[in-house]
Amino acid sequence: MTTVISVQNLGKKYILNHQPQERYTALRDVMANSAKKLAHKLRYPLAIAENDATHEEFWALNNVSFDIKQGDRVGIIGGNGAGKSTLLKILSRITEPTAGRVKIKGRVASLLEVGTGFHPELTGRENIYLNGAILGMSKADIKNRFDDIVAFAEVERFLDTPVKRYSSGMYVRLAFSVAAHLEPEVLIVDEVLAVGDAQFQKKCLGKMHDVGLEGRTVLFVSHNMTALKGLCDKAIWLKSGSVVQEGSAEDVVSSYLQNGMAIKVRQVWDSPETAPGDKSIRLHSVKVTYEGDEVSKVIDVSTSLNMEFVFWNYVAGAQLNFSIVLYNNQDVCIFNSVSEAKSYPLGKVIGVCQIPKNFLNDATYRLRLLIVKDKSTALIDLDNVVTFEVHDIERTGAWYGKWIGAVRPTLSWTTFSQS
Repeated sequence: MTTVISVQNLGKKYILNHQPQERYTALRDVMANSAKKLAHKLRYPLAIAENDATHEEFWALNNVSFDIKQGDRVGIIGGNGAGKSTLLKILSRITEPTAGRVKIKGRVASLLEVGTGFHPELTGRENIYLNGAILGMSKADIKNRFDDIVAFAEVERFLDTPVKRYSSGMYVRLAFSVAAHLEPEVLIVDEVLAVGDAQFQKKCLGKMHDVGLEGRTVLFVSHNMTALKGLCDKAIWLKSGSVVQEGSAEDVVSSYLQNGMAIKVRQVWDSPETAPGDKSIRLHSVKVTYEGDEVSKVIDVSTSLNMEFVFWNYVAGAQLNFSIVLYNNQDVCIFNSVSEAKSYPLGKVIGVCQIPKNFLNDATYRLRLLIVKDKSTALIDLDNVVTFEVHDIERTGAWYGKWIGAVRPTLSWTTFSQS
């Protein structure tokens, strides 16, 4: 397959300005410092401001290299500040790199943030033709695709309204539709799709999948790992401006999620003053226990687990219910279990939810805990409060691969012969 994007030793540097930390500065100090800076610039006109203590050199990207083939659907993942948006801006030719080089074969259409590429004073109709012209398309080509663009975006009633009056959702729908339907060789989409509703997001993912099947290349940034794996066949993981891993989307996403989930089977807050909660409730502890004892050995799929939490209750008579939400390392919600609502005495209260043996599959899990008052007000909502690993067990027979499915329950089976 033809290489469509080639990135070699790419780097992007920014200079961060820091304000001096002095609390009070006399006028004579300001004048003296200004004079020193002016003298330095006159003496060393080519000197770079990084030498100044108020400036810091920051590399948003550092020595990034990868190749993307025609028709690849590639997900870009990483935490905040990893360099994802900077990379996409360079690939979209919005900003120039400081070091390295980028080679792109074909036209690039980008949807990086709400408002990018549209003129706010122009109508939706005019912006469709403007974007097509920017991509190098003729008026006749744009006209041939015009009806499909409008139908997909669902903005027929507002087509002749200036886009500055569009809601953010309408803006994104039209911008995505334009970018996807004008047939660029490379389609770049950032997290901006999160602005749209769930139905439109699903529609966009389907369209990007179709674009990839047509032999065009898609780059997709998202924090929704399920959506990313469903769309992309490959992924690149960025961290602190560098590539940590690239490969199949399944493998890279799994590594990324596991890296961000430090195993912690117990959390304790000894002081009510600093514990999570409010004047009604304060959380004391959350832990995973194994057959009544705290987990101190490997958990396997045949292990029965208790999710135990303790809290201080300061409001008598309040109707409280508890909810635990369990996610696996693919960010898939395994279940959400909610307790019966009832009132509890003042003081420490212990809650336990049991997960039966032979239910969870082998994976890494994280727990989200909610304590809700009167079935409507969340007094505590903590995600990633504990994490734990469930391992496979040795099996007999010919099957040694990973069991498919979010869970792997042992169910009752009955078989018989019909006479």
